[in-house]
Amino acid sequence: MPHCTKCGAMVADNAGFCPSCGAAQGGASAVTPSNAMTQTGMKENVAGLLCYVFGWVTGLIFFFIDKRSFVQFHAKQSIVLFGGLHLIGIALGLVFGLSLVTGGRTGFSFGFALYHLLQLVSLILWIVCMIKAFQGERFRVPVAADLADKFFGKS
Repeated sequence: MPHCTKCGAMVADNAGFCPSCGAAQGGASAVTPSNAMTQTGMKENVAGLLCYVFGWVTGLIFFFIDKRSFVQFHAKQSIVLFGGLHLIGIALGLVFGLSLVTGGRTGFSFGFALYHLLQLVSLILWIVCMIKAFQGERFRVPVAADLADKFFGKS
């Protein structure tokens, strides 16, 4: 059995780190970039998926805590995509909610339909983005990804 070069403790043949002091060992197996983990132990594809879980909120969190390119791409896209859809939903609620106060029946039914169409599109995009991120793909939502590149720079 080999010994740790730092503290001299016995380590397993293929150990990446010493169990006693935590020093890196020379016989460690190579880690591929796609399976690389951060200090939190999270794979890139899992972190990319989590960028979308609670929409722009988790995108913002991962934008600040994870600096890997793949995760940054999905965090930026999540912020722009779901932040924009959230703002559009608020605007629709304000515009068509006010027409309800003034007694506009047709405005209410058109606004109701438009708002729920926006919610359906958001749900579909949410599911697709999470699946694509988990599969390790940089799926670009056409308008949102371009805006994210303009606002944050390319990742």
